[in-house]
Amino acid sequence: MRKILLSFLLALLPGFALAATGGVHLDKADIDLKNQDSLQYGAKLFVNYCLSCHSAQHQRYSRMARDIGLTDEQVIENLMFASDKIGEQMKIAMTRQDGKNWFGAPPPDLTLVARVRGADWLYTYLRTFYVDESRPFGVNNLVFPAVGMPHVLWELQGVQKPVLKTVEQGGEAHQVVDGLELVEPGTMTPVEYDKAMRDLVNFMVYMSEPALLERKALGVKVILFLLVFLVIAYLLKKEYWKDVH
Repeated sequence: MRKILLSFLLALLPGFALAATGGVHLDKADIDLKNQDSLQYGAKLFVNYCLSCHSAQHQRYSRMARDIGLTDEQVIENLMFASDKIGEQMKIAMTRQDGKNWFGAPPPDLTLVARVRGADWLYTYLRTFYVDESRPFGVNNLVFPAVGMPHVLWELQGVQKPVLKTVEQGGEAHQVVDGLELVEPGTMTPVEYDKAMRDLVNFMVYMSEPALLERKALGVKVILFLLVFLVIAYLLKKEYWKDVH
């Protein structure tokens, strides 16, 4: 009974994920885990903009170096700011209590966020912050309404404001966000920023399952083996049973 219930809940997860977006269209991330240049730039963005508040404690620097095509020396020199040894996990100095005091809740660990939220959700989320003076940090998000996180990448993207439209609901008029408009450019163009966020999401997807490509490659080999074994087993069956039939 437990297994049946668990299978049912797992089947519903995609629906829950869609509901969590509030019906907002998710843009396609189009990530490529074989693109090591993308993974390396995504790692750079992650350690510079995410790792100060969010940990990735299930990922080790040494494993990351090997998987994305960097040497230990390159990682130590360019991507390690809070650790001393290449074999350490990607942790942060901020405690959970400090995070709760400063942000209202401890910033979550991001090791598995791509598996929980999905690449398209992350890609859309990182690109849809907008000005909202009613929020504690002055920003809101289309995908994650009432988000408790500041827009740490605003210098790269710039500042966006919501484009509102009026809709009728229950006989009353309500204003809803219909889109976003860039009102203050950042250091990147919109196209450059979109590419940077795709690289960042690419790295986060890798980080959520470092052995993903190996697992898929092994899966293909297993299927091919089973197909070959099926033919051999069928021929053996015919040979063993030919006298009986």
